[in-house]
Amino acid sequence: MNRSITDFKFCPGCGVRLRVTSFYDNRIIRCPECRFSLTRRPVVGVGVIVLDGNRIVLGRRNIQGGQSYQGHWCIPCGYLEWGEEVRAAAAREFLEETGLKVDVTDVYAVHSNFHNPYDLTVGIWFKADVVGGELRASDDLDIVDYFPLDDLPEPMAFPSDLIVIAQLRSEMK
Repeated sequence: MNRSITDFKFCPGCGVRLRVTSFYDNRIIRCPECRFSLTRRPVVGVGVIVLDGNRIVLGRRNIQGGQSYQGHWCIPCGYLEWGEEVRAAAAREFLEETGLKVDVTDVYAVHSNFHNPYDLTVGIWFKADVVGGELRASDDLDIVDYFPLDDLPEPMAFPSDLIVIAQLRSEMK
């Protein structure tokens, strides 16, 4: 069920009645007592681009339930944790999903993701160089491997990954 934040009436921290305020066109729910707040904003996701010539590391998603895109392919990615630096998050997610340690370098692309209207994200794709580890599958990705940019496995999970890959292809011509 997709609930609105205005459905919540009482603070989960202290039980005081919440107040609705507006900040631009987003509604923010605040507790006047303990300052707890609720708002609906996109989550930050990080993806890592590792290339070997014209081949890119992709993984097949093994996450079950909801909008997990199980069986679909993607650039290895994950969510930024609270208080985590974005490059550190990208390196952590890539290691967890692929077994490869990377040195995260430049921001390659930033896109808003609207493919799942219940879970909007802003994706940041970083380029990275492999500095250690061994390529292996994980709990989140049941297959990881290098694939030619012109011969991707199907289906791909995220439209924004296809935009990033198209940009990579155009730069290699």
